[in-house]
Amino acid sequence: MDKRILRVGAAQFASEIGDVDANMDRHLDWIAQGRAEGLDLLVMPELSLTGHYGPERLLDAAMKRNDHRLKRLADAAGDMAVVLGFIEEGAAAQFYNASALLQNGKMRHLHRKVNLPTYGKLEEGKYYASGRFVETHNLDEDWCAGLLICADLWNPALVHLSFLHGATLLMCPVSSGVEAVGIDFDNPSGWALTMRFYSMMYGAPSIMVNRTGVERDLTFWGGSRILDPFGRELAVAGSEEELITAELNFNEVRRARHLLPTVRDSNISLVMRETDRLIEKLGVPDFVRNDD
Repeated sequence: MDKRILRVGAAQFASEIGDVDANMDRHLDWIAQGRAEGLDLLVMPELSLTGHYGPERLLDAAMKRNDHRLKRLADAAGDMAVVLGFIEEGAAAQFYNASALLQNGKMRHLHRKVNLPTYGKLEEGKYYASGRFVETHNLDEDWCAGLLICADLWNPALVHLSFLHGATLLMCPVSSGVEAVGIDFDNPSGWALTMRFYSMMYGAPSIMVNRTGVERDLTFWGGSRILDPFGRELAVAGSEEELITAELNFNEVRRARHLLPTVRDSNISLVMRETDRLIEKLGVPDFVRNDD
């Protein structure tokens, strides 16, 4: 088998609100289906183990990294890498919207959501502490996965950092309801445009996975998708529970980045210098600044 070929899947489904044990069986079923399909990587939605409104039962739904249920799912994953979402209880009783990559009985990678939306019908800042790092995980010598959660992608600086850290594949678990931001904001079209832009701009495949069903006042529209490094859609889900799959070829990443070398041409030192200058500028009140 060509190691540069990565067979990936996106499983979109609904979750029981705040009931981790009830959602375990669904995860085990999707993992079994993914392994039967011969997938190398399976990505599930944001907060897949708790549902979007899981934090309503935060103290019951939160899990530490060494929770036996996560270990059970990691064991079930076997050689297949599985990305799922849960409420992580960190040190000092801090709670995070987190996604973990599990494989061969272990948690290989964890991302804590950085950009917590608190607008429209979204109230994540009320429940969660913000993550502080953007990191990547090497699946093998070619495929390096960047993992960002939903609103993280609406802060382009976080996506840029992920690619500068070496990502050659972007994984995006989301929880996007039609009504989440407001009647004038088209979430389905916005996500389609956003994923196409990032894949094309950075010459990297992307996997975006949404949930389905209705929770409280939000209707989740599904629409999960897998894109190639030129921004072309390889697979797009409908609005119901579904597993979509595609094969990604690292030779296409090489070709895309040769044609459009966005990562190569990123001037990290300039960005750092200008960021420091902006912080310094914004940190001094106008009435005491001497611009002469």
